[in-house]
Amino acid sequence: MFQVSDASDGEIIDVISVQSQVVYGSVGNSIAVPALRRHGLQVVAVPTVLLSNTPHYASCYGGEIPQPWFDGYLTALAERSLDCAARAVVMGYLKSTDKAASLARWLRLMREKNPQMPVIIDPVLGDDDSGFYVDPQLAVHYRQQLAPLATGLTPNRFELGCLCDAPLESDAEIIDAARSLLGAQTQWVVVTSATHDETRHSMQVFCVTAKETFVTEHPRYDNPPKGTGDLFTAELTARLLRGSPLSQAVEQASLFAQQSVLATRTLGRRELQLAAAEPL
Repeated sequence: MFQVSDASDGEIIDVISVQSQVVYGSVGNSIAVPALRRHGLQVVAVPTVLLSNTPHYASCYGGEIPQPWFDGYLTALAERSLDCAARAVVMGYLKSTDKAASLARWLRLMREKNPQMPVIIDPVLGDDDSGFYVDPQLAVHYRQQLAPLATGLTPNRFELGCLCDAPLESDAEIIDAARSLLGAQTQWVVVTSATHDETRHSMQVFCVTAKETFVTEHPRYDNPPKGTGDLFTAELTARLLRGSPLSQAVEQASLFAQQSVLATRTLGRRELQLAAAEPL
């Protein structure tokens, strides 16, 4: 499905992952990098924020990476020709509109060098329970600057509504909203936590392309550990790079995320643990 571009200096880099990082915990790059590496992929991790832990703990230290540092990280990737070498880019939690603007400029340059490189963006904005946990203006930057550069997007229902500036209640509204984000670059939108059936205690994931919609259903877990969305996007990316069809990659990524939630509970851990299952 994805084409591989050779690095000019022979360096093999599979994924550039741009998102948050924590000293303790399993969110952002702290879960995405080990998930990608378990598939044998070479990963370059670019942090947007560096925190001691997620903010839901009683104390939290650290903060957003200074903008000159972040811009330097992106510049260094180009200077090392790693932007040409990468087979895919994954983007997650950005924190600020400054980060979004920098990434939009960087992605446009990468597209010029490597037009077929897949860019998978998880537009981390918030969720139904807590609302926004970033500057709401970031939704505008995603919608206008970043989403059009993506090969695929993995928003939850709340985030999809923010990108489309509309409340989403019915399945048809969710599908229409996802399809409205498709374009010259954007081939698909996978909506996580799209709808749920209280009577069956299940959750649906919608995979929307220009012509089709695939629905994956999985059990709904109350109070899941943080980072399941980051894990899902990393697993989805890894399976697409291995050549899995999109619908199969979504189903397998969803299953592994479920297995990891169950493994975390079985082990009695607070932070998300990767399931022991081998890559499929």
